[in-house]
Amino acid sequence: MDLSRSASDINTRIRRDPLRSHSGFRMQATLDCKDKGKSSWPEMVGMNGEMAAMTIQKENPHVEAIVLLEGTPVTTDYRCDRVWVWVNQNELVVAEPHIG
Repeated sequence: MDLSRSASDINTRIRRDPLRSHSGFRMQATLDCKDKGKSSWPEMVGMNGEMAAMTIQKENPHVEAIVLLEGTPVTTDYRCDRVWVWVNQNELVVAEPHIG
């Protein structure tokens, strides 16, 4: 793994627009999140971010998992159909992904 890559290089490759869906699917966001399936994935910490995102979406098809480099600014609204997957420069998950 090339550790010489800059944060902006990784951000360009990993970051997906947090305000728009890239998968072509966008659910209606509601404030009532109960009965939406699994809501947190502590077991993903330390895992490759893209693999974690695929696993999250497989385990809960009601959410879109979005991989972001830690420190990337994001919208602060709460959404039942979104999971931020925070990764470091080595593309490893650094925080427990959860719905929000």
